[in-house]
Amino acid sequence: MSIFSVGVSGLNAAQAGILTASHNISNASTPGYSRQEIVQGTNIPMLTGSGFQGQGAHVQTVKRIYDEFLGRQVLSAEASANEMDSYYAQIKQIDNMLADPSAGLSPAMAAFFKGVQEVAANPASIPSRQSMLSAAQSLVARFQSLDQRMTEIRDGTNSQIMGQVTAINTYSAQIADINQRIILAQAGSQTQVPNDLLDTREQMLKDLNKLIRVSTLTQGDGSFNVFIGNGQPLVVGTQSYQLQAVASLDDPERIVVAIKGIGGTTLALPESQVTGGALGGLVAFRSQSLDAAQNALGRIALTLAQNFNDQHKLGMDLTGTLGVNFFDLSNAAPTVRANSANSATVAVTGSPTVSLDGATISQLTDSDYRLSTDGLNFTLTRLADNFSVPINAVPQVVDGMSIDTSTWTSFAAGDSFLIQPTRVGARNIRMAFSDTRLIAAAAPVRTSAALTNNGTASASAGTVTPVIAPAVLDPNLQNQVTLTFIDSTHFDVVDVTNGGNILPSNVLYTPGSDISYNGWTFQISGTPSTGDAFTVSGNLNGVSDNRNAMLLGALQTKTTMLGSASGPTASYQSAYSQIVSSVGSKTNEVAAIGASQQTLVDHATDALQQISGVNLDEEAANLLRYQQAYQASAKILATASKIFEEILALSN
Repeated sequence: MSIFSVGVSGLNAAQAGILTASHNISNASTPGYSRQEIVQGTNIPMLTGSGFQGQGAHVQTVKRIYDEFLGRQVLSAEASANEMDSYYAQIKQIDNMLADPSAGLSPAMAAFFKGVQEVAANPASIPSRQSMLSAAQSLVARFQSLDQRMTEIRDGTNSQIMGQVTAINTYSAQIADINQRIILAQAGSQTQVPNDLLDTREQMLKDLNKLIRVSTLTQGDGSFNVFIGNGQPLVVGTQSYQLQAVASLDDPERIVVAIKGIGGTTLALPESQVTGGALGGLVAFRSQSLDAAQNALGRIALTLAQNFNDQHKLGMDLTGTLGVNFFDLSNAAPTVRANSANSATVAVTGSPTVSLDGATISQLTDSDYRLSTDGLNFTLTRLADNFSVPINAVPQVVDGMSIDTSTWTSFAAGDSFLIQPTRVGARNIRMAFSDTRLIAAAAPVRTSAALTNNGTASASAGTVTPVIAPAVLDPNLQNQVTLTFIDSTHFDVVDVTNGGNILPSNVLYTPGSDISYNGWTFQISGTPSTGDAFTVSGNLNGVSDNRNAMLLGALQTKTTMLGSASGPTASYQSAYSQIVSSVGSKTNEVAAIGASQQTLVDHATDALQQISGVNLDEEAANLLRYQQAYQASAKILATASKIFEEILALSN
């Protein structure tokens, strides 16, 4: 090889260096671009009599400066950061709504019970009764508005899930296409790689990873496969698999993510496998926070209404009749949804009957349930913690619900129903009446002592016995029962209304103990004398009586919710406070995790940029270095040309 060839090789190498440095400078601001540099090698020297003579240099390759490990760290941190950002954007809406001092549930409940107390203070006052009805209607409206807002957030989440799925499909198709281009580009040379195509694909993967967490596996032909969840393929070589946003099999109002496989089969992915990125944040928010918050709000509405109705029916209204339901829960019953994959017979043979159990309503949870069968037996699974119990009795009471499987008359193994006990409670609660006269503020019974009594015994006002009272208590409130003491320690009971029939006789008297009959209960204390008598009768014309209104007002602070083995543990207000606290704590938790993950993203990105990023000062120095090399190589050619000319001149 001549001196000309050595000079030309130097020119070529310097030119390649200048081109590469210029390419770096031009793409300094291009997202996902990785710095490139030339790798020079020495040409094979020539053996001469005086030894090996150098033959110049050549460019072996243009190397892409990229650290795979740091790149995967960036992907992992970004997937988590975007998941928390997406989660936070949604849960913050609920947090602001529930904790609002004027728009939340607390002021509406306080105003309602204030109205009850006003009726207790003035039971015969029509304005007070109207004020109570107005406050009750406001409470119902507040339940409905809060639930409506949560439903709007749920619908928005569904829409965003569909949008994210569309974007994911676009990226997966683009990655499959660029895999094809990389395969073709590398087919011409197994030793060279298309750096810019690799950068483009890496940026697409990064954008995809912001939507859903992905993992990759590089193939020998230069392509790589992309997976989500527990290994579900999204891209395999040049083939992309499309995700679909479909209605859940057991809840048509819930949009879930499914993957379309070979042959067009669609498989819904468990929500636990849709993690990371904006899509993972949406799914996690809905399953971890939105469902529980909306169910818990419905639980308060149902429990408050049921408790209030039960007590209201134990009172007497202004017309002198027993109370009726104050709230209408006819449309707020537990929702029972058949799984669309059930056997065909289920659709025409009925479904299980689920209703609220008034006696154990305090045990309602904020979870949904799945009732399934193996073809012979039934199992109820609480979805919040996957706790399962067999359903054997008909009906069987579980967590404040009465479940009757006898109406599910035909079934096959694998059939199931989704049960949502409280989901529509806040949405569908209504007022049962608007007539102020129907407010049952009075107690339907009263007691009196005979004027001829000589002892020191006295009787309490009397209350109506819960649960059994409406069925046993005289609906016309006409019954009159007299208790006469045989001596100071025994008494007889006579039903005066029913012909004076002698009922319990010679009953042992214990001061202060309950005496119950015909749906009422009262107590006698003190020391009676022989012949002393006490009468229990209907509270006719008791329009100024406030005993039932007092009991209704006492429900405000009574522990009637969140039942445990030892009984109810929370009032309505404390149960609502727990919702606010839970959502608030989760909001702060998500914000903190998101901030920490963003810090990891920044650190990992900085570390990667230290290696792969373009430093303009460094590239300017490289340009100068390669320019000098180019000029020096040109000087070699000029020197060789001058020598050649002198040789030609000598030969002439």
